[in-house]
Amino acid sequence: MQYVPHMSQPLKAARTPPVNRSGPSGGGGAGARRASAQRLTMRRKLAAAAMELFATQGYEATTVDEIAARAGVARRTFFRHFRSKEEAIFPDHDDTLVRAADVLDAAPPHEHPLDTVCRGIKEVMRMYAASPAVSVERYRLTREVPALREREIASVARYERLFTRYLLGHFDEGAHHDGNDDPLLAEVAASAVVTAHNHVLRRWLRAGGEGDVEAQLDHAFEIVRQTFGTGIAGRPATGLPAATVSPKSEEEDVVVMVARTDAPLDEVMRTIERALKR
Repeated sequence: MQYVPHMSQPLKAARTPPVNRSGPSGGGGAGARRASAQRLTMRRKLAAAAMELFATQGYEATTVDEIAARAGVARRTFFRHFRSKEEAIFPDHDDTLVRAADVLDAAPPHEHPLDTVCRGIKEVMRMYAASPAVSVERYRLTREVPALREREIASVARYERLFTRYLLGHFDEGAHHDGNDDPLLAEVAASAVVTAHNHVLRRWLRAGGEGDVEAQLDHAFEIVRQTFGTGIAGRPATGLPAATVSPKSEEEDVVVMVARTDAPLDEVMRTIERALKR
C-alpha cells in the first residue's frame, strides 16, 4: 500500500469533503470566534435540556417546545441550532468534524497519512472524554432510542468519509495498475481507524467513562498501523472466529463483514486481512 510521501495536502483538492469551518478553529477573526463559541454554548445548553427531559419523561413524550422551555429560550431559537430533537443530542459533532479536518490539513510533511488520520479521530474521543457523565448518559439513550442511534450512525459516517477521502487523496494513482488493491486498502484502512476508535469508545462508555481511554485508543491504533501502515501482512488465525465474511466470487469486488460488537479488535483485523487476500 503505497502513499505519496512529503505531502500535507491531498493530491486532488476535489476529494476534500465540504466542511463547515465556522467553528472555533475555522478562523475569521475574534468576532467570528466569539460568535462560534456563543453558538456552541447555546447548542450544549439545548442538548443538556433535551437529555434531562429524555431521561425523566422519555424520548417520545418530549417535545421541542418543552426542550426550548427547559433551556429558557424560544422555540425558534431551538430551530436556529437544530433541525430536530434527536439532532440536539449531538451538539458537538459539527465543530469536532471541523477540528478533525484541520488536523488533516495541518499535517506535517513527514507524517504518514494513516498516522494523521489516527490523530484526527482523536478529536472525536476528546469530545466524549471532556464530559464523561454526559457521554455515558448519551450512550444509554442512543442504545434505547432507534432514532438517536440512526443519528449517531450518520455522524460516524461523516468522519469515515472525511478520512477515506484524505487517504485516497494521498494515494499515488500514477502507480496504479490492474490487480493493484491499494485504493481498496486505503478505504478499508480509513474504516479500520474509525472501527478501532468506536470499539474503544464503546468499551469506555460501558465502563462508565472510567479508565485511560487515550492509552486504549493508542493500543488499538497500533494494531491498525501494523495491519495497514505498509500493506496487508497475513497472520495465522487462532481460536473461534469473532467475525465472518461472505463468500467471494471472481466477479465480486466488495467484501461484506459481520462482527460482534464485543469482538477483539485484532480478531476483526485478521478476518479483514484473510478476506482481502482471497
